[in-house]
Amino acid sequence: MGLENIKGRIAAAVAAAGRPQGDVRLIAVSKVQPPDRVEAVLNAGHRVFGENYVQEAAGKWPGWREVYSGTEVHMIGPLQTNKLKLALDLFDAIHTLDRPSLAQKLARQVQARGSCPQLFVQVNIGDEPQKAGVLPDDTDNFIRDCESLDLPVFGLMCIPPEDQRPRPYFAAMRVIAERNGLAGLSMGMSADFEDAIAEGATHVRVGSAIFGARDYS
Repeated sequence: MGLENIKGRIAAAVAAAGRPQGDVRLIAVSKVQPPDRVEAVLNAGHRVFGENYVQEAAGKWPGWREVYSGTEVHMIGPLQTNKLKLALDLFDAIHTLDRPSLAQKLARQVQARGSCPQLFVQVNIGDEPQKAGVLPDDTDNFIRDCESLDLPVFGLMCIPPEDQRPRPYFAAMRVIAERNGLAGLSMGMSADFEDAIAEGATHVRVGSAIFGARDYS
């Protein structure tokens, strides 16, 4: 589909929801994409990207960021505590704060550095045993625990169940965010970002619809 197509669809969904243009940030998910595809999107002027793997991001983004000023890189994959220091060097935002042990180690690192990336708590909104994330009923307490550690939680992130309609899960996320006074909602991917925008998403994560299919071979 390409970058311009996705940006047009986002603009249309924002308008349909009665929200101001610019209210939704597009995160172009560049994991496992060949450099020429990523550079084409950079050369088109886009500056917000998402990565799933710390080591992969470390191998490519420092160089690109020297060339393409204003670039942001967001961590949207599982984050191991032993890679946290490197992640803090690399990422402007972490969307996968999902457990107390990570929050505690992150708080220690942030206090030592004196700075913190934008933080999203990952919510296992479908209560799926195979997925990471804080369970919906535990989210309020987890956010309070993070704040007690001086971690500035900006928003929530989720991946709804694949085999069900996503919009009710996005609506549930909006309720949790509003209840906790959080501005950010990172939700919606290539197949469902319009539904997510209708329910208040502030960040949508789109990969293959921009770059083309990934080759994991």
